[in-house]
Amino acid sequence: MLITQKMIIGKEEWCSLPDIHLPAIKARIDSGARTSALHADNIEIFTSRGDQWVRFDINPIQKDRKITVQCRAPLVDERDVKSSSGHTERRAVIETSVRIGNVTQTIQLTLTNRDALGYRMLLGREAMQGRMLIDPEKSFTQGMLSDIEARHLYRDDIAGESGGLKIAVLASDRELYSNKRIMEAGRERGHTMRFVNIQHCYMNVSADEPEIHYRGGEILSQFDAVIPRIRPAITFYGCAVLRQFEISGAYCLNGAVGISRSRDKLRTLQMLAQKSIPMPVTSFAHSPQETSELIKMVGGAPVVIKLLEGTQGVGVVLAETTNAAEGIINAFKSLKANILVQEFVKEADGKDIRCFVIDDKVVASMQRVAPAGEFRANMHLGGSATEIKITAEERKIAIQAAKIVGLKVAGVDIIRSASGPKVLEINSSPGLEGIESTTGQDIAGQMIECIERAVARHNAKKSA
Repeated sequence: MLITQKMIIGKEEWCSLPDIHLPAIKARIDSGARTSALHADNIEIFTSRGDQWVRFDINPIQKDRKITVQCRAPLVDERDVKSSSGHTERRAVIETSVRIGNVTQTIQLTLTNRDALGYRMLLGREAMQGRMLIDPEKSFTQGMLSDIEARHLYRDDIAGESGGLKIAVLASDRELYSNKRIMEAGRERGHTMRFVNIQHCYMNVSADEPEIHYRGGEILSQFDAVIPRIRPAITFYGCAVLRQFEISGAYCLNGAVGISRSRDKLRTLQMLAQKSIPMPVTSFAHSPQETSELIKMVGGAPVVIKLLEGTQGVGVVLAETTNAAEGIINAFKSLKANILVQEFVKEADGKDIRCFVIDDKVVASMQRVAPAGEFRANMHLGGSATEIKITAEERKIAIQAAKIVGLKVAGVDIIRSASGPKVLEINSSPGLEGIESTTGQDIAGQMIECIERAVARHNAKKSA
């Protein structure tokens, strides 16, 4: 209904913003402020079908982080707004409908963090001009809600949602290409996507009510699936959080056991060797006294020396001579670093193949080439990539390697040697940018489809 006469409102009112699924939010009415504002966290501007949108999270009840709503709206503008303290902030602007009492109208809202303020929303004079009058002596002229009643509105609203799955992306950096693509792919398929920062999680480990808490007390529950994207530096804690999600019954695209195995290079190689998967000859020892024997085991210099905890080519060194290899190995051991010594496959010529495995299939593959003067082909180190058609044997080895370690999603790196393909390592959180841009494949979408199939199978078993 459009406003045909001026409405009397108080200095504070309960509103609803139906377009962005906020059934109740308390607003401060302030004719001294020109613009209206809405509280928002994790603000992200993105493009969909040629139009600009903004998505954000909001805890609609002040001082209560247990209820979080994910919102999205068309981006109208980006505007510099000066606060009463004189601070200027660049804000995204959205246009949406607001309902106060029995009246609905369209207004513009700037998005900003209002945690330090008393109200989640501020209604400024631009929204009121010619349409509302303020009685500063009154409050809630259009109806009163308690915080408890407002919470019930959100719980009913969330319970009433239908359609897609509720999926969490468990990671550390929301802005990372891979994480953004996965969030985007899930939303495009109608799922509710939630970015969960591992480092903001803490756990109640108990037999009665095992729980995962998040940022100020919110309890994370009822996720259908979790997509873990755990950085190597926080593998231990990340896997602990992931295990808690597994206990809660959520389907985890990669499990904590598989991720832990993949991060331990020696354990991975031992598991592959047990199943006769070809790989470079590798040696390992604790004492510096065995240095010369380690080098001999792998066929002598040149050799590749790897830190067990290294990733993306970091902590990988090529030693051209025996003296150089002994010096590097002994230097690492003096720092009490665990290392592997591997044969150097010269005929690989600075090239390797990244096979992207999803649900026991190689869905894409690319050949990476090291830059001049470098033997590591990682794209993070300046390597280039081209799409490549792999052999049946390479495909089989990549799928087997991922299954042996226990990963549904994996980047399996293979080199071509004179004696055939060999597995270099297995990555449990492979990056998407290089493989998607090189092959044109929608890898993120295929990861979501894998979850859809797994959850459908699980639900079918439950109903059988």
